[in-house]
Amino acid sequence: MATEKIEFDDIASLQKHVSEEFGPFGKEVEVTQEMINQFADVTGDHQWIHLDTERAKRESPFGTTIAHGFLTLSLLPQLSAQEEPPYVVVGFGNVTNYGSDKLRFLAPVPAGAKVHAHSRLVSVEAGKKGTRIEQEVAVHAVGSDRPALIYSMISLYQPKPS
Repeated sequence: MATEKIEFDDIASLQKHVSEEFGPFGKEVEVTQEMINQFADVTGDHQWIHLDTERAKRESPFGTTIAHGFLTLSLLPQLSAQEEPPYVVVGFGNVTNYGSDKLRFLAPVPAGAKVHAHSRLVSVEAGKKGTRIEQEVAVHAVGSDRPALIYSMISLYQPKPS
């Protein structure tokens, strides 16, 4: 099936893709202990549950270290790409992260787990600055029915400068 190209300001065509159903999962990314350690160094969040593998084996309810929730969230650019998305937005000048209406961390991501994500289009609105598109993204540890996180992401597609 060919990917449909939809102009960023074609609100009606974009709205046809609003759905209650999530699309297929994208690629898998392994969350290694090294990634977790590096994220801790960048953010300054050095809680033992993320870094101390021996203590986590003894004291953590998960039996191992777990990824920071925000590390999992930060993987979205890698996780979001589907091999054959049903549509792509075209014709815009730039797209920016406009914010979020919801972020929930629902399950841990153990060190060494692979994660993948799928999403659904929630809403499309024309605005003064461009087109606002809201997507709900669910990231799961591979093999888990319960999402590790759910994120409502709002993107603003702006026209090319005149």
